[in-house]
Amino acid sequence: MLATPLAAKAWERGKVETFATLPPGEAHPEGIAMDRDGNVYVVTVAVNKPKTSEGTLLVFDPQGKHLRTVQIKGSSRLLLDLGFHPQTGKLLVIDYKDAKVLSADPETGASSVFMTVTGKDARLDGMMFDTAGNVYVTDAHQGIIWKVGPGGGEAVEWVKSLLLKPMRLPPGIGANGLAFNTKKTALFVANTANDTIVKIPVTGSTLEPGTPEVFVHRVGGGPDGLIIDEHDNLWIACNQSNEILVLEPTQGQVIAKLGDFGGIDRDGTPIGFLWSNSLVFHGDDVLVTNLSFNFGAAVPQLSDELGLAHLVAQNLRTIDGPWAHQVKVHTISKINRQIPSISK
Repeated sequence: MLATPLAAKAWERGKVETFATLPPGEAHPEGIAMDRDGNVYVVTVAVNKPKTSEGTLLVFDPQGKHLRTVQIKGSSRLLLDLGFHPQTGKLLVIDYKDAKVLSADPETGASSVFMTVTGKDARLDGMMFDTAGNVYVTDAHQGIIWKVGPGGGEAVEWVKSLLLKPMRLPPGIGANGLAFNTKKTALFVANTANDTIVKIPVTGSTLEPGTPEVFVHRVGGGPDGLIIDEHDNLWIACNQSNEILVLEPTQGQVIAKLGDFGGIDRDGTPIGFLWSNSLVFHGDDVLVTNLSFNFGAAVPQLSDELGLAHLVAQNLRTIDGPWAHQVKVHTISKINRQIPSISK
């Protein structure tokens, strides 16, 4: 036995620290974005508030200090993603329940409709831009990636595929986070329900899509947010395995597993990741929102808003649900973005 070569060492998961805590009364941070000055913007899935509540935007300085809370006028309380338009600088916010994208003032919350879609069961989730300023948005229920020009308006189906639909439950969320590689030859999309990453080939200056294919299966537990670094590595927040998986871009081989869940402290704050959701590079760190969402318990109250009324009678408990139920202080985490070396 002593002569037998040892397997690779365990994953060096790094140290998860708290970047920011949400102010009292705010919960379930989801989408996250950063402006040119390093300030951080977060929207929430505010299931803790009345159904008639407007959506919440939280703004933090580069060190994680809470600067302001803004209510997005004309929105539902279920906001899933946001980003600054690369050409206009406008802040765009995805309203999941109302299936639209809003252009919102990050100071006042005043908003106007930027993008609309069609379909009886549309539920918008993740957002991405190309260099021409076109906007791409995932439809988590219909299995569609919508595209609209820099000026907004009614979106068109850029890609529709069964590979982008949720085929397993829970949570009934298919196409989620998405990102282009650096050369804009492929778009990668996380399918949360299916635990897959879907690859869509892209060609030409106008980024014409090819046929989607599964790039890799069994991606952690619930691949959610997805971003790509300068080396084309895919960084994926997995919401049920409470980790970031880093995949190299040719075969989808995992080259890093970062972060973990360490329980709930005596103040009701998650230690580490808890339903790690959306992520953004922030200097030498990666910031990650902890949704901390008790999905199974919430579905009966949210069935109409989530578009899951047909599932109310089913058991939709997830492994993180009982832990999320204990959370009293909601957080945004950070972890160093360096990829640890792997022994071979």
